[in-house]
Amino acid sequence: MSTGPMSSAPAAPAPARAREDRRPGDWLVRAGAVCFLVGAVATLATVTPLFLGADPLPTAAYLTSMLMPVGFALGLAGLVRSARRRPPRG
Repeated sequence: MSTGPMSSAPAAPAPARAREDRRPGDWLVRAGAVCFLVGAVATLATVTPLFLGADPLPTAAYLTSMLMPVGFALGLAGLVRSARRRPPRG
């Protein structure tokens, strides 16, 4: 019986992320990623009818695509906040 990667032993659960390991800007980065993805999908949805020759979508769809740069800005703000709060090395 082999004990290699294909063994039938149950895998240990991944350790939960410690609260000390979380940085102050993590939630901003996650919110930015969600906003960016929603905006990217909305951008694809608004551009597709233009290429297919169909009727354009309503204005609300175009306004939803503006979440893409908002998400990008939120992500950058989270990265800056995490970098500023990091304790000095050494």
